[in-house]
Amino acid sequence: MKRILVIGSSNTDMIVNVPRIPKPGETILGGRFLLAAGGKGANQAVAAARSGGNVTFVSKVGKDSFGKQSLEGYRLDGINTEYILIDENESTGVALIYVSEDGENSIAVASGANMKITPEDIQNISELIEQNDFLLMQLEIPLETVKAAAKIANHLNKKIILNPAPAQYLDDELLKCISIITPNETEAEILTGKNIKSDNDISDAAEFLMAKGIDTVIITLGAKGIFLATKDIREFITSFKVDAVDTTAAGDVFNGALVTALAEDKSLIEAAIFGNAASALSVTKSGAQPSIPLRKDVEHFLRLSTKV
Repeated sequence: MKRILVIGSSNTDMIVNVPRIPKPGETILGGRFLLAAGGKGANQAVAAARSGGNVTFVSKVGKDSFGKQSLEGYRLDGINTEYILIDENESTGVALIYVSEDGENSIAVASGANMKITPEDIQNISELIEQNDFLLMQLEIPLETVKAAAKIANHLNKKIILNPAPAQYLDDELLKCISIITPNETEAEILTGKNIKSDNDISDAAEFLMAKGIDTVIITLGAKGIFLATKDIREFITSFKVDAVDTTAAGDVFNGALVTALAEDKSLIEAAIFGNAASALSVTKSGAQPSIPLRKDVEHFLRLSTKV
């Protein structure tokens, strides 16, 4: 199997279930509290590993109990943690998450050690990038660090998947390095400057990004599925019908499962459907990494499920 390198954030999630997301200045009495491993980079690494991928994770955590627990969890999932760095001065990243009764969420992040991953750290692992076939990244670490990794991987002709979240503007220098980009609708609006209100708007946004030199654009549409665009394909792929409990890591699970399927030489459409199935399963459980399904469960779900 081809090898997958994930570079990104590692957080500890503190989750409170609430009837609805509080308004500014409002206090709501919540229900269950859950402490769980999270962070976009870590979620995607775990999703890739549980989907059957050969995964190495590069991140930075604090010298604290949260960091120690995170490393132990990654190892249990079979992830190579050799290149996860320990910051002596910063805490492990923390995310405070509200989850409403209808499965929606609101998140605030204290980045901690995640924002101390430097371009120099990436230069030090250039040989590791060369040893892997796919590079998967997000935007919960410094943008300069993401650019440094993309530049090296692009020079080495590696497949680079960028999940541009949290949403922010990205320059053309970075975009032209990307093989596959996976924004949601909000992120696509910020990247393109286009309002997305219709299927035609979604298609136009994908065309805009492809014109920047990106081979494949996958715009994730939540419960509606995804829109997939390449030079030869323009296709909406519907999602699977499930009862959502918590959507916190749905996009991360999609990306991790997608890259594993691609590493197994599945077609882009097959990989996208596999990612959709894994993502759908994840929203039926609470928490980020606790909700990430195993490969056998995704395959079973695919055999039994009917689409929306």
